[in-house]
Amino acid sequence: MHYEQPNNPLHGYTLEQIVLSLADYYGWPGLAERIPVRCFHNNPSLRSSLKFLRKTPWARQKVEALFVETLQRYGADDERAD
Repeated sequence: MHYEQPNNPLHGYTLEQIVLSLADYYGWPGLAERIPVRCFHNNPSLRSSLKFLRKTPWARQKVEALFVETLQRYGADDERAD
């Protein structure tokens, strides 16, 4: 349900959905430009990115902030988990 946290723009999105959405929208090179971390620069993959982001809170915060900014600027898609 999306009613539990109406003020949380990340509610209903998994980290995997966030990374996939950003990689699809910006591409891995574009994502690496916006968030310069090795997992986006060197042989990027969803698996390596998720592993790094789950262990690195500051990088995850940057990814989440970019996702929220992208949603606000370009609109939400329907990839939320129900």
